[in-house]
Amino acid sequence: MSVSQLLPLILLLPLIGAFINGTIGKSLSKVMVGTIATGVMAISFVLAVMAFMSVQHSEPVTVHLFTMIKTSSFSLNARLFADNLSLWMTLIVTGVGTLIHLFSMGYMKHDAGYYKFFTYLNLFIFSMLTLVLGSNYFMLFFGWEGVGICSYLLIGFWYQDFKNTLAARKAFIMNRIGDLGLLIGLFLILGKFGTLEYAEVAKAVMTEGFEISEMLIFGITICLFIGATGKSAQIPLFTWLPDAMAGPTPVSALIHAATMVTAGIFLTVRSNFLYELEGAHVVKEIILYVGLATSIIAAFIAMRQNDIKKVLAYSTVSQLGMLFVALGMGAYTAAMFHVTTHAFFKALLFLGSGSVIHAMSDEQDIRKMGGLRKKIPVTHMTFLIGTLAISGIPFLSGFYSKDEIIGHSFESHKFVYFALMFSSALTAIYMFRLYFVTFYGKFRGTHEQEHHLHEGPASMTLPLIILAILSVFGGLLNLPGVFLHKGTHWLSHYYAHNVAGPGVAVGEHGDPNTTLMLMIVAGAMAVVIAGITYTIYVTKNSIPKEDDQLKGWEKASAMKLYFDEIYDFLFVKPVLWLSEKGAHYFEGAFLHRGVVSIGKVIGKSGDLVRKIQTGRTDNYLLWMVSGIIGLIVYYIIYYKN
Repeated sequence: MSVSQLLPLILLLPLIGAFINGTIGKSLSKVMVGTIATGVMAISFVLAVMAFMSVQHSEPVTVHLFTMIKTSSFSLNARLFADNLSLWMTLIVTGVGTLIHLFSMGYMKHDAGYYKFFTYLNLFIFSMLTLVLGSNYFMLFFGWEGVGICSYLLIGFWYQDFKNTLAARKAFIMNRIGDLGLLIGLFLILGKFGTLEYAEVAKAVMTEGFEISEMLIFGITICLFIGATGKSAQIPLFTWLPDAMAGPTPVSALIHAATMVTAGIFLTVRSNFLYELEGAHVVKEIILYVGLATSIIAAFIAMRQNDIKKVLAYSTVSQLGMLFVALGMGAYTAAMFHVTTHAFFKALLFLGSGSVIHAMSDEQDIRKMGGLRKKIPVTHMTFLIGTLAISGIPFLSGFYSKDEIIGHSFESHKFVYFALMFSSALTAIYMFRLYFVTFYGKFRGTHEQEHHLHEGPASMTLPLIILAILSVFGGLLNLPGVFLHKGTHWLSHYYAHNVAGPGVAVGEHGDPNTTLMLMIVAGAMAVVIAGITYTIYVTKNSIPKEDDQLKGWEKASAMKLYFDEIYDFLFVKPVLWLSEKGAHYFEGAFLHRGVVSIGKVIGKSGDLVRKIQTGRTDNYLLWMVSGIIGLIVYYIIYYKN
């Protein structure tokens, strides 16, 4: 099959799965529902591999589906675009998505909304594929809104608990703020270029003699970044992502690893030709320092979280911050490398946490766990690999991808380098804390929980094993030049035609000795931190304190630096106050008084008409004669004039 035939199938298969389960899923068995949803994902992944193999050594392929809007000045087309960037993202979305679907078959098997869950999950993947495979910003925006709606449905999946509904609402509203920025940016692009097609906009800005004001390019790029800030959870629009843990754990894995939060990264990399223009340099600095602040703040908050999923949620925010630092430096390939490895180990960690929660009868507080390594050995070993990878332990995937970003900062931004090292140190601390408190020491749960402890079915353990293997060997995709004879990164070469900026790892431009030194320092730091946390939480058997015992920085970390309280005071309460006042005025002054006034007017009119309707013939005759006389007088005056 040709790539032009494969692309529509890759996109539509998840939609077909969602349609089947959404319409007749209730009448099907749970095994059939899960098989359909996972099957279409697996086929989509296989087709994506075929398309990937066909395109990587040839020109990009565009497939026209239909024209949505056509005017004399512009047209909006539904087109699919297969190049190295879009197909790489497609592999991540469908590959990791398939494993998450498979895990969900075992994890959700006792849930009453089983068919509905898989319908939403397939629809989520369809939306993300629309986002990455579209040939223009309009298709991206369509998929962008699609993942937003699906995240709302999945975060609030257990809507019977009002807290989950609030979490879904929070995610939806905060993303709408970012989406407004993105929409304004798209209008600016359309107004200047007359098109939203990536290729046409890129061709225009790269044409010699093309002129665009720096103010306009600043406006376009900052608006696109505002959109990315919402979807990819950067300061100030990051507080929704930890609350997204209200949804089922496979949803958390899908949002954090394979779909939604990477949308902002993809948007920025796809728009790199805009960010390399003169007016965008200030925006890139903003991106860099917003990402840096987000990375450090989120890592600090994660230090004293005790909900196993909340720790991982803040680690995602922190890693996303690091990715935006890479984008701010123009290291687009380094960013995509870390997107890839992060998808592996973060999906592994979230699914691993789901396996722990499943074994612990839905318990999520790590203070009530302990000693689980002997009870759930597969989960333990795979979770350990995920922890080692995200912490930057040498020779696992995260070690190479994080080092690439940190090494790039060493060449161009020394302050950023030390700040990223600090963030990486915090990451290693809270991740090893999470691991040791959960899997070592004595069991601290109830007797009933201990009796129930067991490993999940094969549908849950197999995805963990596959993701663990990818987390170990994923770094081979872009090994630093110091390990290669020619000093060439495979992924850097793969993306060479997709990015306009530096977009390369330090291994290609930096001194090999410096590269090796930086890797040794980063790896040694992670190993030392692992040893220190082992001493604290295993040798000394320390248990995280209760929230009311915390003081100082620990209290601030546990309270998430009071971001929710600050936002509540500055934004939520004033808006609610204005809404209440507005509702009171509208209902009291406008609706109530208006309706009463209209009623009074109608009543008075009725009284007046009632006086005319006396029931006496002589009165009616008098009115008739008066009317006739009036008409005669009118006509006499009219004709006389």
